[in-house]
Amino acid sequence: MTISFKDKVAIVTGAGGGLGRCHALELATRGARVIVNDLGGNADGSGHSATPAQKVVDEIGAAGGEAIANHASVSDEQGAAAIVQDAMDNWGRVDIVINNAGILRDKSFSKVSMEDFHKVIAVHLWGSIYVTRAAWPHMIAQQYGRILMTTSSSGLFGNFGQTNYGTAKMGVIGLMHALKQEGAKYNIRVNAIAPVAATRLTEALMPDDMKKALEPATVTPAALFLCSDDAPSGMILQAAGGHYQRVAIVESKGKSLGPDATVEDIANYFSDITNLTDARPKDSAVS
Repeated sequence: MTISFKDKVAIVTGAGGGLGRCHALELATRGARVIVNDLGGNADGSGHSATPAQKVVDEIGAAGGEAIANHASVSDEQGAAAIVQDAMDNWGRVDIVINNAGILRDKSFSKVSMEDFHKVIAVHLWGSIYVTRAAWPHMIAQQYGRILMTTSSSGLFGNFGQTNYGTAKMGVIGLMHALKQEGAKYNIRVNAIAPVAATRLTEALMPDDMKKALEPATVTPAALFLCSDDAPSGMILQAAGGHYQRVAIVESKGKSLGPDATVEDIANYFSDITNLTDARPKDSAVS
């Protein structure tokens, strides 16, 4: 089976390099028309340039594909809306949104400024909210949509010095879970990718042999499957150097202690309460 994106319109944020560039190129190779969004800023979010997005558009065009560059900031609500409007103005629909744009401002919690905290959350979490919100009514109207959040092991499991980044990356998982339910009747499916890849945000932390093994292109197959017609919904896939695995929030079987349970009962039965044998993922907060 060949997975095609022919006649689909895709938005990829942060697509001027790294993961986003790989996603945009492969979508175009498989027939999608692509909005290549990138502010063209530095890794910390400062500055801007039209060059990165345009270079990717030129690559797509040279290979016979169709793409348009967009340089708006996802952290600005009007800018995010303009990204979606570019898709509607040029192609009349938006089928796929890959929320990939991101920045880093790493410091330990005691040292990170609230400005850096706000900025990282603005790009990763609010950016995902703004772009998705702008695309949502169009997806409802056409009864079709595929949305991909980009999470991280730093959000899922924690990482020293990344409280701002980890908070944002776990936030998009909450967004995914709720949108999975709200979008189901409209054939809108929402998933998340947790990439481990050598990009400009991570390359300084990796030795050369690790960079070679963790090429961004190895993440793209999982990302695109989660945007395909046959995609699941509410799934988190981790992708690293050709290894793919599911990450899930699970609930233990627990222990029923009754309404009169005391603090001592919790202490005495804590190992039973927290035993993850037979733990299972949940479909919703009420399931």
